[in-house]
Amino acid sequence: MRFVLAALRPACAALALGAACAPAAAAPECIVPAKPGGGFDLTCKLAQRALLEAGLTEQPMRLVHMPGGIGAVAYNSMVAQRPAEPDTIVAFSGGSLLALAEGKFGKYGPADVRWVGALGVDYGMIAVRADSPYRNLKDLVTALGSDPDQVLFGAGGTIGNQDWIKAALLARQAGVGYKRMRFVGFEGGGEAFTALAAGHVQAVSGDASEAALQLGTGGIRILAVLAEQRLPGRLAGVPTAREQGYDITWPIVRGFYMGPKVPQADYQRWASRFERLQASPAFARLRAEQGLFPTALGGAALDAYVKSTVQRYGALAKEFGLVR
Repeated sequence: MRFVLAALRPACAALALGAACAPAAAAPECIVPAKPGGGFDLTCKLAQRALLEAGLTEQPMRLVHMPGGIGAVAYNSMVAQRPAEPDTIVAFSGGSLLALAEGKFGKYGPADVRWVGALGVDYGMIAVRADSPYRNLKDLVTALGSDPDQVLFGAGGTIGNQDWIKAALLARQAGVGYKRMRFVGFEGGGEAFTALAAGHVQAVSGDASEAALQLGTGGIRILAVLAEQRLPGRLAGVPTAREQGYDITWPIVRGFYMGPKVPQADYQRWASRFERLQASPAFARLRAEQGLFPTALGGAALDAYVKSTVQRYGALAKEFGLVR
């Protein structure tokens, strides 16, 4: 009998005082809408670590991988089967918003979930080899305009994804239609940079965080970042496309959404957590380690941003013949 009481005591010490034992709270859950590895996985892992270290969650979030349809399976699951879970968040990125705009999430749209918070933002960029004759963005645009065949873009993904659209936007500045633009897709940004180094492609459209990792090799020149203003850190010396006369921006927000029927109090609790993270110097260091930049988006501001961005992406998708 002593053995049984001793075993029970740590889990339910309150019984000695005649009180009922409260069940242990379940760990919050972060759904990764993809297989392990990749940006969605890193987004959930960054939130998992940051929230725990900041004392904003009592235990680490559980990561649950739910791949399928570039996020469509997770999106449909949260709307149709799990709409009111108060401690489940799902990772999204700018690519998710493009997929929504292109109708890849089925019948559901951006108003069918609750956009709760963002961890940070990355930006698009255009890069060439370090020994390329294209010294700036104007050189590349001029070359495209004179002969589109001399510039082959490489990027991770396929026609219609955000890296393809970045290249198509630049080609449009040169007066070159998207059907005339030359583009080859690779399994990821790493493969695209490998092809650039080997001279198989003349330019890469990708993300600033990926390009920053390549700077140490000395093999590339970043012609422009697609941000509203110059980025801090290692890319501070790289001009924006706007500075060079081309009005192209491409922010890539990384954040989270929740089910559409989550109670307001629980939604606000999570929105407050992400707001507090953004104000933390410790989180700023973690964010920078992942190649992300600060963002003030969260709660209602994030919701408004998502809806306006999906609308803008939808217009671009129509212009480029990706949707009817």
